[in-house]
Amino acid sequence: MTYGDILFRTATSFVALLVLTRLLGKKQVGQLTFFNYVTGITFGSTAAEIIVNRQITMLQGLSSLILWSLMAFLLALIALRSVKAREILDGQPTILIKQGKILENALAKQHLNIDDLSMMLRNKNVFSPEEIEFAILEPDGQLSVLKKTELLPATKRDVQAASEPVRNIPIELIVDRKIVEKNLGKLELSSAWLLQQLKKAGTSIEQVFYAELQLDGTLYIDKYRD
Repeated sequence: MTYGDILFRTATSFVALLVLTRLLGKKQVGQLTFFNYVTGITFGSTAAEIIVNRQITMLQGLSSLILWSLMAFLLALIALRSVKAREILDGQPTILIKQGKILENALAKQHLNIDDLSMMLRNKNVFSPEEIEFAILEPDGQLSVLKKTELLPATKRDVQAASEPVRNIPIELIVDRKIVEKNLGKLELSSAWLLQQLKKAGTSIEQVFYAELQLDGTLYIDKYRD
């Protein structure tokens, strides 16, 4: 295969991908669901084969891309008209936190751990599960968060009041029945103190999935069985 052939195949594949992706719509590049992910990978793989594999003619390669695009468009059309098809192709939203309580089973089904969840919450400017009414994992992998009513941003009709600057963030002390010793050390607290606080709350470390110290000094506790 000459350099001219490679350049021609590359340019043709680029134009074909650009046109076909544009025809499939913004959802293909904007919301990466399972179906969109598979489609995108196949597009890229097919285009690469067209460019470097001399055993595949340009007509064969373009035919493959066009056929795949038609199939993707047809399935998207079916999903547009059928709720069941949308559930199969894109999946369903999953509630991960409900009324400040972490749903451990839902978290496990999505192959997420508490660190993954904490990172996703911080990306939403939320630093504690206790602040949340609902946290929902969308089919495209994004987390939607609804804060509790009393924590929603104030409107112009609300009374404005001075507040102290935040000097720290809630810090995790227990994750999956295990005490986070380094965080206790930072706070100059002991394991004995933590166990005593759990006892006061009527629970034990064996029952705790997640616990963190709040800004006001209170302990937020999420049990395995809430």
